[in-house]
Amino acid sequence: MPATAILDVQGLCRRFGSTEAVAGVDLHMTAGETVALLGPNGAGKSTTLAMILGLLSPTAGQVTIGGRAARQAVASGLVGAMLQSGAGAGSGLPSRTRVGELVGFVASLYPAPLSPPAVLRHAGLASLADRNVDNLSGGELQRVRFALAICPDPRLLILDEPTVGLDVSSRRSFWETVRAFAAEGRAVLFATHYLAEAAETAGRVVVLHKGHVVADGAVGEIRRTAAIRRVRFHAPDTDAGALRALPAVQRVRQAGGEISLDSTDADATVRGLVLSGTTFTDLEVSGAALEDAFLALTGEESA
Repeated sequence: MPATAILDVQGLCRRFGSTEAVAGVDLHMTAGETVALLGPNGAGKSTTLAMILGLLSPTAGQVTIGGRAARQAVASGLVGAMLQSGAGAGSGLPSRTRVGELVGFVASLYPAPLSPPAVLRHAGLASLADRNVDNLSGGELQRVRFALAICPDPRLLILDEPTVGLDVSSRRSFWETVRAFAAEGRAVLFATHYLAEAAETAGRVVVLHKGHVVADGAVGEIRRTAAIRRVRFHAPDTDAGALRALPAVQRVRQAGGEISLDSTDADATVRGLVLSGTTFTDLEVSGAALEDAFLALTGEESA
């Protein structure tokens, strides 16, 4: 592994009886990378993260973190994790405990932790150190869980669906905190169902489908892999059936007079549009959104 490598996953497989949940996943990360793990329900995301954390033993393959086996790396503080949890007040955290006390206790469990004041500062909790966890909002609870995840001063931070149940403002604030922590040279791997989060936060996206990696690259690369382009224009009173009949059109969206076509061959679609005699204005051709690439790669009807 290169000197800057943090995570090396090779040929990772996991069976549950006759079901193969993960089927030969390879994943490599270096210091400073933020990677989003995407996939529909049942794709193998949580199972993959559990094996990286040493919570599940792989049926085949191996995980190395900072040159150590998964469980050894976690025990030594190389890895921090924030796993799925309910969004209710106090959910997953010990009741009647102050934020600062909880952070101090968890930090004491690791050989070379961040200092509790540094943890609270990184997580944006310095002003809430004396607050009881039972009296925190959903966004504040997620910050506490994040604080506990970074207590060991990890080189690799793993987040599994970290913003489920948060409102838009809390979600944005949470990711600002994560980005600031990652900017110090840590690697961050997170699973999410929010494709906008992946596009805005991750430098790289890995798409899982039925236990396999079906795409791995920057957001722009994933879009190009799906071979979908978006053709937009204004055309009032245009028949949707006629638009669907244009060459290479996969999907039609209409909002008033604004038309958006997903196409596998934008040149053919535009030529067909012109030849159809349709009156249109403001023609624009662009790459598809990450959502469209996800749908094309996984065959899902919705993301």
